[in-house]
Amino acid sequence: MSGALEFSDVVVRRDGRNIIDHVTLSVEDDQRWVVLGPNGAGKTTLLQLADTLMHPTSGRVDILGETLGHVDVFELRPRIGFASSAMARRIPASETVLNTVMTAAYSVTGRWNEEYESLDERRARRVLAQWKLEHLAERTFGTLSDGEQKRVQIARAVMTDPELLLLDEPTASLDLGAREELLILLGEYAQSPMTPAMVMVTHHVEEIPVGFTHVLLLRDGAIVAAGPLAETLTAQALTETFGMPIALTHEAGRYAARSAG
Repeated sequence: MSGALEFSDVVVRRDGRNIIDHVTLSVEDDQRWVVLGPNGAGKTTLLQLADTLMHPTSGRVDILGETLGHVDVFELRPRIGFASSAMARRIPASETVLNTVMTAAYSVTGRWNEEYESLDERRARRVLAQWKLEHLAERTFGTLSDGEQKRVQIARAVMTDPELLLLDEPTASLDLGAREELLILLGEYAQSPMTPAMVMVTHHVEEIPVGFTHVLLLRDGAIVAAGPLAETLTAQALTETFGMPIALTHEAGRYAARSAG
């Protein structure tokens, strides 16, 4: 079992403050991690490091066997799938869903003059079917609902068979039905033995899909707790992370939290 992502005493400092504060973490190929913490905890910054969009102030980041700062990031990035709201804003509203997914093969967000093979289109259509989007292939991205756009972003992220998949709040802003539909699909994907290592950021324990294996709890850029989900996600750890008494329940593989005050 080899490591997909390794943080060794990583610090990201901005304006005299540690946004990431001496984080050491190892994500193995067969692990699916969820990252929880309050606003400003450093969750998105952690993903930006993992996606080579940022370098640490100090410490070492190893991604898929390559050390950040000693590798051509443009060669490394195609091996990483990344879905986020920031990425969605770069997708042309007039682009078809099929092209939105297929253009991931060239790491572009709008189709221009690239030449695609029939293999690329077949692969894109298979991915669309996997995420229940095949009926939307010819629709334009801007006409989709929030839930459909979120699924298209993830389909695009997995189009190139990445070795590491990063998801930044994939269920944010979704209504209950769209959220649950996406969580079911994410759970099915997470449990497949062919799925790459995954790291998903969320604010809510209710949004942890079935099949995720590990959790990282962050507060003020530092690790509160990290490890196997069933052992590490506790009411005590959540209380420390969010700074208020939290009660935690677990049923049928899903978690729920509320104030215990």
